[in-house]
Amino acid sequence: MPDTSAFRVQPGARMETPLCRLAQTLAGLSGWRRYATACLLGALLAGALPPFDLSPLIFLVFPGLLWLDEGSPSPWGSARLGYVFGLGFFLAGLYWIAAALFVDIAAFWWALPFALLGVPAVLAFFPAAALFATAHGSMQLHLSATARVCLFAVAWTAAEWARGHVLTGLPWNLVGYVWSGGFPGALAMLQSTAWVGIYGLSLVTVLAAALPSLLGTPSLFPVPLLRRAAPAIAAALLILVPAAAGAVRLHLLPSASTGTWLRLVQPSISEKLKWDPGAAETNLQRLIKLSAAPSNHPLAAVVWPEAAVPFLLERDDARRGAIAAVLPKDGYLITGALRANPPPGAVTQVWNSVEAVDAQGVIRARYDKAHLVPFGEYVPFSDLLPMKKITPGAIDISAGPGPRSLSLPGLPSFAAIVCYEAIFPAGIVDSEARPDWILNVTNDAWYGHSSGPYQHFAIARTRAVEQGLPLVRAANNGISGVVDATGRVLAGMDLDTVGYLDVALPPAAGATPYAVAGDWIVLAMLLLTLVPVASRFHRNAAS
Repeated sequence: MPDTSAFRVQPGARMETPLCRLAQTLAGLSGWRRYATACLLGALLAGALPPFDLSPLIFLVFPGLLWLDEGSPSPWGSARLGYVFGLGFFLAGLYWIAAALFVDIAAFWWALPFALLGVPAVLAFFPAAALFATAHGSMQLHLSATARVCLFAVAWTAAEWARGHVLTGLPWNLVGYVWSGGFPGALAMLQSTAWVGIYGLSLVTVLAAALPSLLGTPSLFPVPLLRRAAPAIAAALLILVPAAAGAVRLHLLPSASTGTWLRLVQPSISEKLKWDPGAAETNLQRLIKLSAAPSNHPLAAVVWPEAAVPFLLERDDARRGAIAAVLPKDGYLITGALRANPPPGAVTQVWNSVEAVDAQGVIRARYDKAHLVPFGEYVPFSDLLPMKKITPGAIDISAGPGPRSLSLPGLPSFAAIVCYEAIFPAGIVDSEARPDWILNVTNDAWYGHSSGPYQHFAIARTRAVEQGLPLVRAANNGISGVVDATGRVLAGMDLDTVGYLDVALPPAAGATPYAVAGDWIVLAMLLLTLVPVASRFHRNAAS
């Protein structure tokens, strides 16, 4: 169990501050009160993320969690506490996953408990592992309170990285995303992802938020004010220094335009109608009508969202011709579309793709989605699981080969990503053929007016900062928009808006340190944060 002697009231010790009393109260909770508090703190952490954007909540949540953990009888007790905390966090933050099932609830009613409770129940093991590692390391090495906080920040970040990679990975709602929304000053802090990526920003954020837990340490003797305030000062510096550097980056990279104009089309078609055969032609005509509207700018391309075309374009010359008729001269339609194995012959394989059609109706480039949604686009272990995928169609989607840059005459090269591929920092850009911008096509109509679409947009926005590339996002029912290489949202359409945006493509900012080195930077940061822990280990070995 952790060495908590510094937090426990010794004979003669004084409860010097209200925080000391609060720390002791939380450490002394037991039974259902202890776990209910952990669950509540987890839910509050979700409130720090989009769409609520109450970022300061992290300075309540993480000290509270560490103070609660002071009452854990063993590392396994810490793991149980971390599990309940994680359960509250993921229930509050990912409840919207279950909304997708209501599109066809008659067929998938049985899966509702698995989506609503099962996903959080599995993901909660990662916070549990972080608290277990912290408690076990603290017990074995007899860590000081400061070293324990450092170990906790490292363990939490390592658990987030693992969550983003184990099996297919789900790096959604990482703590670093508390800076991806609309809280004042958050954009300056988000610039840190250009240097250290989202996992590095999570490490800095957790460390800064956890350091104030040291303010709850009682003392037998009077402590100088500066020393007592040191944890708060360190936490403030961990936020203010990166934010100041981010403000400088924002100043050095003002908004600009490449002169390339794009039209983003948002048809806002209900998910229940999207794949209705009787509505397919009407849906297509809505897209064509919005694309054909006059523009005050020379459009280089029209962009439609994920799986916008309800037909197989490579097998449908007539509809490709109808689309080509409304395209700008020498321009393109870049659209999400399902693609099948080439004709002739029956359809035996399907990809979720991005296809570029020129003004003559010829498909000039394509990208096949590589990171597929389990159970949404394919069923893992389909030989063993007696179920079909949630999205329409009898054939599981096939995975593409991975990131690639698409080049079209007259248009800057771009990296296409489909839907939730935007949540994977390492799966965005082909490092050997760096593009000029990122295109994200998606369909968030599955999730209605929940937190999901807002979180998804904020995550995609972060990829622009990480890579130093502008991001263009076309979503069926929103949120569509254009984000420059610093994460500024230059234009957008909110949920359920039917319309289009004519937008100028912002310029790239050049490869960022994170774009060049990736998560090796995060590894270096983790090792640096472990220095107080290693120092304690060295002293223990020497004695």
